[in-house]
Amino acid sequence: MRCIRSPTARDVAESLGVNVHTVLHAYQELRAEGLIELRRGRGAVVTEAAAPLAALHADVLALVTKGKALGLSPETLSAYVKEIAHER
Repeated sequence: MRCIRSPTARDVAESLGVNVHTVLHAYQELRAEGLIELRRGRGAVVTEAAAPLAALHADVLALVTKGKALGLSPETLSAYVKEIAHER
């Protein structure tokens, strides 16, 4: 798998107009979840653990598209997904 490097925290903060500490906190959470590795002086690199989430993203996008076509609000769709997840 190829190495995907994320932008620096400073670049992300500037582009989003948020405090750099907010971005650093988010990077720390992603690291704690095993989705990125933080490398001093080289930034953050996406790990292979993130690959299944990319596939899941496509599935969720399809679900959201179908939900919108049925006229469901995001809140209703979310509640429906949570209900089914709790049943499993």
